Amino acid sequence: MTDKPSIILVHGFWGGAAHWSKVIVELARRGHTALQAVELPLTSLANDAERTRKMIAQQAGPVLLVGHSYGGAVITQAGNQPNVVGLVYIAAFAPDAGESPGGITAKHPPAGAANLAPDSDGYLWVKPDKYHESFCQDLTQKAPLASTFADEISAPAWKKKPSWYQISSEDRMIDPANQEWMSGRLGAKKVITLKASHASLASMPREVAALIEEAAAATT
Repeated sequence: MTDKPSIILVHGFWGGAAHWSKVIVELARRGHTALQAVELPLTSLANDAERTRKMIAQQAGPVLLVGHSYGGAVITQAGNQPNVVGLVYIAAFAPDAGESPGGITAKHPPAGAANLAPDSDGYLWVKPDKYHESFCQDLTQKAPLASTFADEISAPAWKKKPSWYQISSEDRMIDPANQEWMSGRLGAKKVITLKASHASLASMPREVAALIEEAAAATT
């Protein structure tokens, strides 16, 4: 098969599909037209993975999954579908079976952890006056249910699918040490480090798109 895979982009905590806008523009400029950005409910790993599986099922051919932040846990859980040909992690969680984003975070708590605050309905927010400092400079936030942090992976797709990983060296939401540890055990085909915040998809979209394009070429 010579067709490029469809690319499905999965956002993370405090994010939405629109967070991929700059990467989408860059990928389109590079000739990728089969692009989808999932809008996750952020209510549980099970719900978010199911929403992603439904998007995968709508694609007639091969699919490359790309996850940012918590979206990495989602593609890890949802990526065992037969038409998924690869996984790209962008400053993302890549848990093993029985691990959760919260458990991984506890290994090396990030600098921005002190700026998280739950509301009375159980949603976890980055304090508004600390959001740009902790997460990014030019994005708005969508809060997840705090309980989602503890949801564990059952069968990690990265054990069967090829993967790529981008580390953000200036990350304040997933400590770079955790990113280095996760990317190391993936056996990833390529790992790159960008001098970027957690929101590298917004601040360095060309570099992020280039990694995604490389993965798409390798899985064509």
